[in-house]
Amino acid sequence: MRLPRTLRLDPSDTFVFPRAAEPGEWAVTGSFLFLDVETTGLSPKDRAAFRSGFVGVRSLGFSTLVVVSEATASEHAEAVEDLAGHIHERFGAPDRESARAAAREELDVSASLCNLPVGTVVAMHRAERDGSIREEFRSLHRRPGSDVLHGRAFHFAEVDEDAPEERVHLVGLIHDTRSGG
Repeated sequence: MRLPRTLRLDPSDTFVFPRAAEPGEWAVTGSFLFLDVETTGLSPKDRAAFRSGFVGVRSLGFSTLVVVSEATASEHAEAVEDLAGHIHERFGAPDRESARAAAREELDVSASLCNLPVGTVVAMHRAERDGSIREEFRSLHRRPGSDVLHGRAFHFAEVDEDAPEERVHLVGLIHDTRSGG
């Protein structure tokens, strides 16, 4: 079975959301967190979570991205139990079995997003339209045959230790451009 896992490429989720999911948690879309919420009154961080946050089932923290991953039956069962605990204790499910049923349903929805190759990264945009919550998903994946480094923001290269160190004085560059130099 395939399920989404939270993915943290940089620390931005820890600044953008009220609570960031831990990297590698099993995830659900998490729209149930916003069902009875007036979205116009959300704080900026909660608004960011509403717009683009997947929810880690263990922490109930948010993640901008998830990655399609293989899950064993025992990992799926553990994810159900983690989410059921939150649904029962924090969201008032009448009993643990009702909470498990709701958790299974949330994980089934998330699994339906994973009809993609393992390793595919998925992002979400959530919006409120005509009184209901709408989710749109997009997948990001490397093109077959493309260079492994294609699309990376940074590439680390080994340098010769004897070479002179390069330094850039950014403030000086700004002053030079302002003075026409």
